[in-house]
Amino acid sequence: MTASPQEFERLHEYLEFYARETPDALACVFEEQRWTYRELYCRVQACALALRQAGIKAGDRVAVLSTPRVEFWCLFLASLRVGAIWLGLNPRYRYAELAYVIADSRPKLIFSIAEFEGRDFRSDAQRLGTLYPSAHLPVGIGASLEGGSFEEFLVAGERSNCALPDLPSGEDPALIVYTSGSTGSPKGAVLSQYGLAKGAAMQTRHLAMMAPSLVVNFPINHVACVADTCATTLVAGGKIVFRERFDALDTLKTVEQEGCTMLGGVPTMLQLMLEQPELPSIDLSSVQLIAWGGAAMPAVSIERLGAICQRRLSLYGLTETAANIVFVNQEAGVEELASAIGWPDEHVRVRVVDEEGALCADGVPGELQFQGDFFFLGYWERPEATTDAWTEDGWFRSGDIGSRDAAGCLSLRGRKSDMFKSGGYNIYPREIEAVLEALPEVAMAAVIGVPHTLYQEVGHAWVLPAAGKHLAPEKLTQQCREHLANYKVPKRISIVDGLPMLPVGKVDKSALREWASKEEACSDNKH
Repeated sequence: MTASPQEFERLHEYLEFYARETPDALACVFEEQRWTYRELYCRVQACALALRQAGIKAGDRVAVLSTPRVEFWCLFLASLRVGAIWLGLNPRYRYAELAYVIADSRPKLIFSIAEFEGRDFRSDAQRLGTLYPSAHLPVGIGASLEGGSFEEFLVAGERSNCALPDLPSGEDPALIVYTSGSTGSPKGAVLSQYGLAKGAAMQTRHLAMMAPSLVVNFPINHVACVADTCATTLVAGGKIVFRERFDALDTLKTVEQEGCTMLGGVPTMLQLMLEQPELPSIDLSSVQLIAWGGAAMPAVSIERLGAICQRRLSLYGLTETAANIVFVNQEAGVEELASAIGWPDEHVRVRVVDEEGALCADGVPGELQFQGDFFFLGYWERPEATTDAWTEDGWFRSGDIGSRDAAGCLSLRGRKSDMFKSGGYNIYPREIEAVLEALPEVAMAAVIGVPHTLYQEVGHAWVLPAAGKHLAPEKLTQQCREHLANYKVPKRISIVDGLPMLPVGKVDKSALREWASKEEACSDNKH
């Protein structure tokens, strides 16, 4: 393996570097397709020429409705090469959700898979293509649509007489990532060429692995797929193994088959892997690092992951920061990995402030606010929302509640929007969830605040038992009473066999609020 390249301002420069220095190294794998860096570079160039031939210019949007596969990655890099703004569409979305994003972003060209898990996307792709009058007919991935197939699109690029423009500026927009919309209509966070490249290079330094290889099965509309895994692996000259969906057993077997050196995901994904009965028979000796982000990991799961690989890393970031920006020290023990999110990178500044904007003392919770020169450019065509995302003195409002200890280590209490007040006390659900998850019989816990006539709000916990374990609500309540102040103890605990999840693997707390409303309605009807 050649020495790592200097840091570039654009991802395409990393692709050019590895196509020149390690052309025969595998860059990406999907089913029977195995592309080296030379092959990926050639396909990206052809795709970029085809985009130019189709009239795509700097600032135009290119949308891709697909699962994680090599065509998605090629289209993403080609779009960035010509200065277009790329956006991903999740096949899990219903038509109304897809139509909202298309109407908001107005892409000039749409690529779409034809089918996934029994759902036919041909008619949806055709309807989406009519929402923006000047758009081209949709192009098919893995099959042909009205505008032809991706393979035909590449051939057109190879035969094109078009010339590619100069590389875009690092300040140019490259990617729109739509938020989940839990607090209203989804907003498109716009990330820059420089933001993606610098964020990925920063993460590469903390992973401390050149040429890593890992399974990528996050949805392509999420920053965890495009930036945190794919872009970071490209910057490090590694191998991406695409899988269309997350399946715990399939992921483990793929790691074994491909000799992957890194195992990662959100905690839910890793916890599901640990619960697989076949785990002891799968050879994971190639794994050199296990990393997770997006939520806290229970200590018992961290201990079990140590049997697979001792080097474990917790990450924290947001869509708007373009990358993970806070990292737990790699020499940290289980307790620190479970309770803290770590220290910010040297290129990131952080402060903790109260509701009035005053700095919080060590150990006192407040909103985490950050500064970095690679953060998002703003929300797509939403200047007011962009302004609201920043303080007057230039700090990004994360919306996360956390604290900092005397050594500068950050801990997370939860989302500002998740915090609830009970009898005048601020309660952070993550604190309660961590106490419940400390029990070996608990696989996962989720807590929200629900209305209460006396205390305004009280906690309602949903608990998922570990495989083969039996739980009694009384034991869970007793666990909370032993470790929490009385006002933090949930007034209702529901034991369930599954929790509603967002596509990226986090618990869907909006859905939990709907569950709580239904349970309350049923309770009222009984009375």
